[in-house]
Amino acid sequence: MDLSFPHEPTADLLEQFQRDGHITLRRLLDPLELEVLEPGLSAAVHRGDPTAGVPWEARSTYDRAFIQVGDVHRRSEDARRLVFSRRLASAAAALLRVPTIRLYHDQALYKLPTEGEGGHTPWHVDQYYWPMATDRCVTAWIPLVDVPDDMGPLTFASGSHRLEEGRDIEISDESEARCDRALAEGGYMRSREPFDLGDVSFHLGWTYHSAPPNRSTKERKVMTVIYMDGEMRVAAPSNSHQHDDLRKWLPGLAPGDLAASEANPQLWPAG
Repeated sequence: MDLSFPHEPTADLLEQFQRDGHITLRRLLDPLELEVLEPGLSAAVHRGDPTAGVPWEARSTYDRAFIQVGDVHRRSEDARRLVFSRRLASAAAALLRVPTIRLYHDQALYKLPTEGEGGHTPWHVDQYYWPMATDRCVTAWIPLVDVPDDMGPLTFASGSHRLEEGRDIEISDESEARCDRALAEGGYMRSREPFDLGDVSFHLGWTYHSAPPNRSTKERKVMTVIYMDGEMRVAAPSNSHQHDDLRKWLPGLAPGDLAASEANPQLWPAG
């Protein structure tokens, strides 16, 4: 389970991913290695917290729920080891059925303990934010601690990567209501399970997902890495968020270009 050792999911798991649009690979990573990486990675996340020093009453609802920091691999060698690991990138290539994988970007999503109501993550799809020409992109959700049910593990709507209703809306209370209604009307099964340290979930960019509040007393420490087909092309942005993502995560590129800026190294096969 060394980070440098590639992983090939079984045929049954690959079939399940194609059907459901998400999968959790149990014990994909070594818990002991994650325990070694977590302190340095978390220190970088807290140093980069954009809400540090902002009074609680002045924070948005989202900022009261999350510490969100992007490109953590540029801030921490521990994060870089995780983000650039051949084990994760090879699994992403197998799941997407592509020969090469590039990094889109990484971000930490540390969900804060929430007292009372609030702190949930509304139903949404990630690819709403990404100027990508195809659906060959996947998010790896990598807990750095055990995530029992009271800490708010991800909830997926299995098979929802084929649903088009709600793809045009950003994460919000509106997306929660609209997507929840569409998923219920479509009869999509909802899947939520706790994570043990070392478990990693992967979901396609169009797979609908949400999460309940973190009702524990500890931070839900999670790293995410977005991987894309090494032959991905940049799409013309269709909303303001995609314009921002193009500038930030695909610097210097234009629609039609290969999504291969200096910020998007090839991670599989490793160069």
